[in-house]
Amino acid sequence: MVANNKLISEKSPYLVQHAHNPVDWFPWGEAAFDKAQSENKPIFLSIGYSTCHWCHVMAEESFEDEEVAEILNKHFIAIKVDREERPDIDAVYMKVCQMMTGQGGWPLTIVMTPNKVPFYAGTYFPKYTNYGMPGMIEMLSQLAERYQDDPKHIAEVTANVEDALAETVMEKSNHRLNSKLLQKTYQQLAENFDTDFGGFSPAPKFPQPQNFHFLFDYYIYKNDKTSLSMAEKTLQQMFKGGIYDHIGFGFSRYATDRAWLVPHFEKMLYDNAQLLSIYTRAYSLTKNPLYKQISEQIIVFISREMRADDGVFYSAIDADSEGEEGKYYVWNYETVMDVLGEELGEEFADVYGMTPAGNFHGQNIPNLIHLQDVPSSTEKFADALKVMLQAREKRIYPHVDDKVLTSWNAMMIDALAYAGHVFHHKEYLELAKKSMHFIESHLFQGDRLMARYRDGETKFLGYLDDYANLIQAYLTLYEATYELSYLKKAKQQTDHMLTLFWDQDHGGFFLTGNDAETLISREKEVFDGALPSGNAIAISVLTKISALTGEQLYMQRAEEMYYSFYEDVHAYPRAAVAFMNNLFHTDFPRKEVVIIGDEDDSVRQEAVANIDKLDPSNVSVLVAENAAEFKDIAPFASNYKKINDKTTIYVCENFSCKQPTNDMDTALSYLKD
Repeated sequence: MVANNKLISEKSPYLVQHAHNPVDWFPWGEAAFDKAQSENKPIFLSIGYSTCHWCHVMAEESFEDEEVAEILNKHFIAIKVDREERPDIDAVYMKVCQMMTGQGGWPLTIVMTPNKVPFYAGTYFPKYTNYGMPGMIEMLSQLAERYQDDPKHIAEVTANVEDALAETVMEKSNHRLNSKLLQKTYQQLAENFDTDFGGFSPAPKFPQPQNFHFLFDYYIYKNDKTSLSMAEKTLQQMFKGGIYDHIGFGFSRYATDRAWLVPHFEKMLYDNAQLLSIYTRAYSLTKNPLYKQISEQIIVFISREMRADDGVFYSAIDADSEGEEGKYYVWNYETVMDVLGEELGEEFADVYGMTPAGNFHGQNIPNLIHLQDVPSSTEKFADALKVMLQAREKRIYPHVDDKVLTSWNAMMIDALAYAGHVFHHKEYLELAKKSMHFIESHLFQGDRLMARYRDGETKFLGYLDDYANLIQAYLTLYEATYELSYLKKAKQQTDHMLTLFWDQDHGGFFLTGNDAETLISREKEVFDGALPSGNAIAISVLTKISALTGEQLYMQRAEEMYYSFYEDVHAYPRAAVAFMNNLFHTDFPRKEVVIIGDEDDSVRQEAVANIDKLDPSNVSVLVAENAAEFKDIAPFASNYKKINDKTTIYVCENFSCKQPTNDMDTALSYLKD
């Protein structure tokens, strides 16, 4: 029987997965580094996450293997890190891996000195040299020998790494990112657009939700219908493909092929949160009922499979079950016939692209890629889909990473609040509010936001992404309810974000707070990955909350960020499209609306209903029964008066206000000017 290693007392599902390895793993901490120093051993750092397919493969091949474990335990101090709990550690060492090898990914493998400076980096390694990759046995043996016998070489490599990291420090430019670069960003997206299947990259294809927000705003502000058609083409093709789970709903992390057919089957909370927002916004702009259907199906999936009883949301669902990728999701043709009966089964299989030969290793991934008219082709299968889901639920379910991440939960709260607002669905708002209550109750220690909760334990100081996404969620809850308490909380957390993360020398926000552990580099991210960068969300919320509250410091900080990231972004702005997108909201006209009137007054209700039909990207709305309620939140509006003791509407733009009015038609004419 294998003894437990030092990960057994950890809460991270990823670390616990490795708690029974023969490798003597340490969690990240001083105990590991002290031992490495005292024994003069290099550190083997392995970073991954619990639903990562290739992490599972590497674990099975190497970390569960006695031969590999013997080398690691004898010559190294081995440390495991969950990248979702410690994005700060992951960001530093992923950057090093990309600098040293030209690529990155997970599992991330780093060999470093006890001082935490790497001298070797890579991703997945097989046990033995294969696939053109060095094997784990060979690599570990050579590095252990080199570390002991050639310290001069190790010192040279680590010095080069430290110098290279120092050169990546972003310095504020004298030049500003400006709206002229929006055309360049758009062109770079358009040049990479797949006209057949949508998307903006060759296989593998990731949803990249930030691209859609940019294209939607480009359509709104530039009146460019091509940008909208690119977005719609991609959204429809993604839904048709196997990246969308047509049986149980929700999106997988990415597709391995150009047509979106074969997914990497893991499902992430952050993908589904972002895509819920995107499809909801697509419906808001086009009124295409398909987008509403997809949005509502995502919520059904999230509520059924990724939501705890206390209203909070889990992080991810694994791609693998019973040791096979996708086994839970794929279908044998004969099984479909058995479940639905031959007549209905054949009709279902024909529509959902399922054949005796299969489209995935002899099995079938349901898809609608071959269909032109999706709704009329599929609407008759609502009951059949339920029967198929019931049959699938009898299978062995994949592993669920049930840790609660503040950032990702905030993203889902934001998406649910927006969906509730657009679809006039109070239940969605209640889901959002309940999850927010959990965060407020469990993920603060004093006034410090924390990053992770699991099994009764709250841990890790919150990162920039936690604060920025929480502020965004508060703002969207405010926009959906006009409850000023949410705006007040957004303002409080914005002040905390500025205190903890703002770079006083060069502007922009660090990933970690000034109270966080010191690593070999303090990262400041602007480029998009699977998620928009923390700085992209931060500049967006600064812009929104400045417009709502009138606090000019927020806009000054947002403006400064256009100088902070100029050198990194201006040549290839598409790599930071979420950050660039904010230029629509600062460099183009934006309207501010203040409505003062009794909550049950029909004129106020009509005003709110009409303004809610506008896209929130270019209008800010304050609502209260009397202006005094704005005193501590938006002081500029605290002296506004009701006219004729009736609901009064103020409309301003570019620091100039129209005459306040009681007339709804007049107010709407101001908004259309």
